[in-house]
This record gives sequence, C-alpha cells and structure tokens, in this order.
Amino acid sequence: MNQEELATEHEPDLRAAADAQTHWQNVIRRRSFLKGIGIASAMVPAGALLATGVKAAGLSISGRRLNSGDAAILRFLAAAEIIETDLWQQYNELGGVDGGNTAYMAALQNLDGDMPQYITDNTDDEVSHAAFLNAYLMSRGAEPVDLDEFRVLPSTKATGARQLRRLTNLQNLTVDTSFYTRYRSEQNPDRGASFAQAVSIVNEPGIPLNDTETPPGTAQPVPPVTKAARRMQAIANTAGFHFGYIEQGGASLYTSMSVKVTDLEVLRIVVSIGGVEVDHFSLWHDKLGNAVAQPLAGVVDPTTGVTFPDLNNPGGELVQTNKILPEPTKFIADLPLVSVIRPSSTANAGAVATIKSFTADHLFEGQSKEFFTAVMALAEAADAARRRV
Repeated sequence: MNQEELATEHEPDLRAAADAQTHWQNVIRRRSFLKGIGIASAMVPAGALLATGVKAAGLSISGRRLNSGDAAILRFLAAAEIIETDLWQQYNELGGVDGGNTAYMAALQNLDGDMPQYITDNTDDEVSHAAFLNAYLMSRGAEPVDLDEFRVLPSTKATGARQLRRLTNLQNLTVDTSFYTRYRSEQNPDRGASFAQAVSIVNEPGIPLNDTETPPGTAQPVPPVTKAARRMQAIANTAGFHFGYIEQGGASLYTSMSVKVTDLEVLRIVVSIGGVEVDHFSLWHDKLGNAVAQPLAGVVDPTTGVTFPDLNNPGGELVQTNKILPEPTKFIADLPLVSVIRPSSTANAGAVATIKSFTADHLFEGQSKEFFTAVMALAEAADAARRRV
C-alpha cells in the first residue's frame, strides 16, 4: 500500500483525533472550563466527561497501549494534579480574580498586586493538567484516576468559599519552608544535605476559616494595624509560602519521574508539564519573598503566634528575599556547581516522597485510611517504574 492509500485509509481516524483535540481545547479553555463544569465538578472526575471527549472518539495518539511503568507514572501524576487542582480551587474561590473574600484578596495583594490573576492562572493550569493526563491515559488504553469518593473534607466557612466536599485541607497547615533555604545554598539534598526552615509555619491556615475572626473588608494599611488585619495577613503570607512549597514539589516530582519513562511521547508529556511546574515555582518564589521583607516583615499572627521575620537581615546574597532563580549547587561528583532542580532522586522527590510530604503538610488532615491506601498504592507503582531500553 502506498503513502496516498495509507493516508486515505486512516483519514477517518485522523479526523476523529483532530475532532477530539478540538473538543479538549474547548473544554480546558481558560476560566470558561472552571465556570462551564462548575468548580464543584472541576475536581476532574474520570468518567463521563473524559469518555465523551476521548474514548468515544477513538483517539489513540501512538496507536498502542502504554507499558505498565509509563501508565503507573502517568496515573500518579494525574492523581497529584487532581490533588493540586482541589487545593488551588480553594485558593481561587477566595483569592482569585473572581474571588469572593475581599479581605483575603487585599492581604494577598500586599504580597503583589497581581496575586489574584496569578492564583487563577495557576488553578487553570492544574485543571488542564489533570484533565489532559486522564484523557491521555484513556487514549492509550490505560485506566484514568478518579478520587471523587474521597471528597469528604469540609470547606471553610469564610465568605467566598463554595460549600463543597474537598480532597485537601488548607485550614491547619504545617508548611515545609526549607525549600527557601535549599535553593539559596550550594548544598544538595540528593547528596545528603539538610536545610533549616526559613519560617516556622506550624498549625496555620492558608485560607480564612470564617468571618468572625477575619471579617471580609477592604484593604488594610501596610503593615497591618488591627488584630483582624494581622491575622488575615499572616494567613495570606502562609498561602504565599504554601504556593511555593507545592510548586517546588511538583518541579522535583516531574523531574524524578522523567528519568523512568520509556515511551518518547510520554517523556514529552512529562517534561512539558514539568516545565510549567518549574515556571509556577519561579513565580511564587518571587512573590513569597515579600512576606519576609519590609514593609510586611514582622507580621505575627495574633491567634497562633506564627511570625514572619525580616529575612533580608543580616544581609548577603544567599538570604536576599528577592531571589527567584536557584543558586548553583553540587550535582555530580567532581564536576562544577550547576543550577538545577533539586531534589530529583526517587528517594527525595519521587511519588512516595510526595505523598509523605503532603501528609506532613497536614494537607490530608481528616482523610480516611482508604484514601491513604489508594494514593500510596499509586505512588509505589510510579516509583517502581523503570525505563526500558
């Protein structure tokens, strides 16, 4: 059969694939996706929504099934993106461009005037990642990921929050801020280094809990004066560090998974989405620094005592709060320092490490034993994947 005959024979399949691609571009269009299916159902269920766009169209990008390792990697990444979507939607409801909590938005804008737009953009990205990964899994004959049965955690009672059941808990975070120190150091956790916490954020909410202690209102002076304003600013500062924590973890996770992939198309997906996670981290790495620099530095939460010190003191390049890019670090023995994502090893940045880190963050506080069993099984399968030659 010549090339012309081959193209004619496969024309219906190519047309179906193109139609499906057009469908998905429409589905995940910025913000209209969030509104079209409602943020409640934008938790990306793996059933009817995905089946309509991909399975029914018979889309198969490479024409063959995924090997078990690549499928395991993509299934865990899909789960991670669903979890990220859930937490970002909570931030977006309260502090995004259409956010409903004016005092929270004002406190976030003390970090940067464009924070609501950045939050909405980050949310849109995670929604698209989750939807795409599940769609791709189905297109290659693999099972998608559905965590809907674990949406059991309550929403905050603060103005702006939709009263939905959640996967994640942002109301009592213990944020690992050692990434701030790590990316300013020549040391590398994959070579045994450990790092101090930049700020001690323990048992602190990343979103307002209710309207009693942090009532909705207008912008407050900087630094905040009233008790309610200090409380809200501390919550917004916590969110800023939490954004950085989440996205630096994504950068490391995708880097760790990429070296395990066999299929070149899957590799393209992993490094392409991973690149956006790096972009997210750079953004938040910049903005969170304003929480620990003047004029905001020194804010103390009057309820929990969590304090955001001035990290520009005592001075010097490695403690500057306005640094965005990673300092060069030790990477491969006997070779010069180089600026890289770190950690990137399975032990420190893999799927199991990600779930353990989220758990220590209290992100899953209140979740069921069944939830932990399910996500850890996905994580262990991803970490066990090996690149095939």
